[in-house]
Amino acid sequence: MRAVVALIILLGVFFSAPWWMPRTWYRSLLYPDRRPNALSRVLNRANAWFSAGGFGPKFLVTLETKGRRTGKSLRNPMVVVEVGGERYLVSMLGERADWVLNARAAGGQATLYHRSPEPVLLEQVPASARAPVLKAYLRRAPGGRPHFDIGPDASIEQFAQIASSYPVFRIQPQ
Repeated sequence: MRAVVALIILLGVFFSAPWWMPRTWYRSLLYPDRRPNALSRVLNRANAWFSAGGFGPKFLVTLETKGRRTGKSLRNPMVVVEVGGERYLVSMLGERADWVLNARAAGGQATLYHRSPEPVLLEQVPASARAPVLKAYLRRAPGGRPHFDIGPDASIEQFAQIASSYPVFRIQPQ
């Protein structure tokens, strides 16, 4: 019984890390050089399975893209943010995130999963229009906050200054 309680406490501390751990520590622990390490890849696989199965809220989804080199289907857990009646995906890791490169190589063709598959077309949003989406994303996705050097309460002007570093895609039904 003590082992179960200890495990629950440990998991709670770990999964709440984006709220209490300094950004630089969190990034170096899970995403050195803005790339997922082995631990974060395992956690992302589990989160992708969880999201695809529809176990979490509707905004937690799994994005499936075709690998640009291998052609294999790759799945990533994502947070969908809604702004002005439109749905968006944000790359918290920036331009070099594999899913971003894969989506671009596939002409935006992708599939979202939350209980069932939803074929979509991802349309890149110009940097000048990203600020409101980035702000909404940081409010919705606490796990993404350590990857930004500003907080969810920053001004739209501050988000506009960093917008070119974080790709945003509008989700269009197919």
